[in-house]
Amino acid sequence: MSRRLPPLGALRAFEAAARHASFARAAEELHITAAAVSQQVRNLEDYLGLRLFARRPRGVELTVAGGGYAPSLGGLLDQLAQVTEHMRRPDAGGRLTIATTPSFAARWLMPRLIRFMELHPELDVRLSTSNTLADFSQQDIDVGVRYGTGRWHGLEARLLTETSLFPVCSPAVRQGPPTLRRPADLRPRSLLRLMTDDWPCWLRAANLDMKAEGAQYSDSALLAQAAAAGHGVILGQSVIVADDLAAGILVEPFELRIATDLAYYIVGLPESLERPAVKAFEHWLRDELSEPPVGKYE
Repeated sequence: MSRRLPPLGALRAFEAAARHASFARAAEELHITAAAVSQQVRNLEDYLGLRLFARRPRGVELTVAGGGYAPSLGGLLDQLAQVTEHMRRPDAGGRLTIATTPSFAARWLMPRLIRFMELHPELDVRLSTSNTLADFSQQDIDVGVRYGTGRWHGLEARLLTETSLFPVCSPAVRQGPPTLRRPADLRPRSLLRLMTDDWPCWLRAANLDMKAEGAQYSDSALLAQAAAAGHGVILGQSVIVADDLAAGILVEPFELRIATDLAYYIVGLPESLERPAVKAFEHWLRDELSEPPVGKYE
């Protein structure tokens, strides 16, 4: 949908004149002449088809329409100024605010982020976590890392890494009893799951006629912790369980992995993704994620 907006110069002139109740003082603020302010206001009035000021011999006075328009306009111009200043701030000694999910932050990003900070000491790195996608146009967020389909309205998304799903558990759970040697050794109540349960897909791929009946968790980081504590078997997502597999905290008892339509993306407003600090973060992410898988079939 196209936006019909009045000229920005006319809006600035009117807002300043309304705030000062004077064309002359508005002209001083904007570094133009009072006649130019008057002409800009006239242009806005013609655009709106409304009189915003009553011209008096000793000055100007807002009309009812002008008095209703000015307060909202001031707030919008303040917001535009803040967004613009955010985009213009230099990256040297600047701030980089990263938004991602709590599970990705806890299970993958946080153990590695110190390396990025050591590479870029000039950046003040901040991390914001939420399961809700950040509003990049309203919040002070530079870049996000998200797990999904890669389609988020108004944002550019660049694929970082694809993922797979496969059962993982603690070494003690694998040893049993029962010992987990093949998928048929699984028991429904031992299959821990997320609220969005992917077990049916893996069980079909393994030709098993059963459904997961174990406890449900709202977050994949909590799910991985439950598995590490020996509470059961989970369907691990390759990025989330990578470090625990490397450390031997979790093991992969079977060979079967299934692909998923979901992947990790770096996301943001198109102009923000071109900032040097954001591009440096993206380059670092790709290097870290390009390391070969640490887990293996045992």
